[in-house]
Amino acid sequence: MTHMQEIIAKASALPWPDERTLRLDLAVAFRLAADFGWTESVGNHFSAVVSPGEGTFLMNPRWQHFSTIRASELLLLNWNDTGTMQRPNPPDRSGWCIHSQLHAALPHARVVLHIHPCYATALAGLADPSLKPIDQVTARFWDRVAIDLEFEQVSTTEAEGRRLASVIGEHSVLMMGNHGVTVAAETVAHAFEELYLFERACRTMVLAYGTGQPLNVMSDAIAAVTSRGWDGCREMAVSHFEQLKAKIIRQDPSVAE
Repeated sequence: MTHMQEIIAKASALPWPDERTLRLDLAVAFRLAADFGWTESVGNHFSAVVSPGEGTFLMNPRWQHFSTIRASELLLLNWNDTGTMQRPNPPDRSGWCIHSQLHAALPHARVVLHIHPCYATALAGLADPSLKPIDQVTARFWDRVAIDLEFEQVSTTEAEGRRLASVIGEHSVLMMGNHGVTVAAETVAHAFEELYLFERACRTMVLAYGTGQPLNVMSDAIAAVTSRGWDGCREMAVSHFEQLKAKIIRQDPSVAE
């Protein structure tokens, strides 16, 4: 069993949260993304599966700024519904094409966060957008990142969503060349932690490249051991998210409405 297969197996054993909990956690994730300066106008999309058996998932309303999203405003969609884009109040087409297909194809992708944060997007614009293991955070992502270098245009077809699903496979992060980043995880807390640390890792890479000095890259063996060491910190993600969640609710209780 590969490292990622072990992570996925542990994730699949977790209880499925109810819709109310998912709505609040996802709404908080949007607010946090806005607070961290990751938003790009009113684009980008976060989603979370409600019932895999029914194909239902939550996603943000079309072109609503992340800083204003409330739990009750999240759209309840079904990836089996081929008429979704023809119904009143449809989601953003790009978001629908990517998220519906990732959720349908990848059982471990209970939560999918797609966004264009500054440092990850800068790295995505390089000919080689890979993360080099030069510290313990960059090494966290050893063998966890899939890279897609086939960007042609904004995703507007389900076929493109299926292609992206095949690229990400069992990985938790998809570095989208010339585009941005998508993370997939079993809970909102774990997906947010993956995104949070990935953006920090990309910042470290961009700053290191900026010095013009040679990188001190870990050996594959040390990178692999360091990455596995993060497996014992999974509860840290929950603690981090719960504290940030409490802060967001204190700042604006309407997020829970």
